[in-house]
Amino acid sequence: MNKTSASGDPVFAIPAFKDNYIWAIRTGPAGLAVVDPGDAAAVQAVLDAKGWTLDAILITHHHWDHTGGIKALVARHAVPVYGPANEAIEGITVPLAEGDQVQLQGLGPLQVLAVPGHTLDHIAYFGQGMLFCGDTLFSGGCGRLFEGDAATLYGSLQKLAALPDQTRVYCTHEYTQANLGFALKVEPANQALKAYAEDVAELRRQGQPTLPSTLAKEKAINPFLRVEQTAIKTAAEAFAQAPCQTAVSVFAALRRYKDVS
Repeated sequence: MNKTSASGDPVFAIPAFKDNYIWAIRTGPAGLAVVDPGDAAAVQAVLDAKGWTLDAILITHHHWDHTGGIKALVARHAVPVYGPANEAIEGITVPLAEGDQVQLQGLGPLQVLAVPGHTLDHIAYFGQGMLFCGDTLFSGGCGRLFEGDAATLYGSLQKLAALPDQTRVYCTHEYTQANLGFALKVEPANQALKAYAEDVAELRRQGQPTLPSTLAKEKAINPFLRVEQTAIKTAAEAFAQAPCQTAVSVFAALRRYKDVS
């Protein structure tokens, strides 16, 4: 996984912890930017093995498994650290908010999107056909509500769903197979979902990552982006044991359902 893909994708995954991916973006023949480096040692091992230099660090939110490597990396590499304007994140040198842009060497600009819900400070980076969305959107799922409410996270997901269908989705956990198990419970007749689950199972049998996904794929299979579908509304209402009158109420019930599944 520690190389540019055969398709020419300038992004590759550096595995960390149990199921995190630190996304590494090639910024030139020997340059690298990393997204959410919770583990400095994993990043440094790639830099040392390849003889590459670190050019930038991008952070999506304040959770330790996304920020834990900042201090050690900047101690060795004098690089800008982009991230949400949250004083609780030690090491941010370029605080960002909705509408800002990040320009990485060798790439066009990445637009900063505010996507609160999982945490209130959560941002995403979008551009050049890529979306680095941290823990807001997962393949087949979405982040837990640690700080925001259901309406806030639903709005953030709708913002991401409005991006171009071909956008590649780089989320930061290998949760896909578990998420699809829940999605099939909610929408068992979804043929696209069944086919995707088979593909994902084969990738995991081979020890391969299931990411990146695409927004087109997620809009076809991810129940949290499909709350208007009758089957999903019915499943949410069955769990809630009450009618769900709005898209947000369906989403809220679905998120609670996933939490206990």
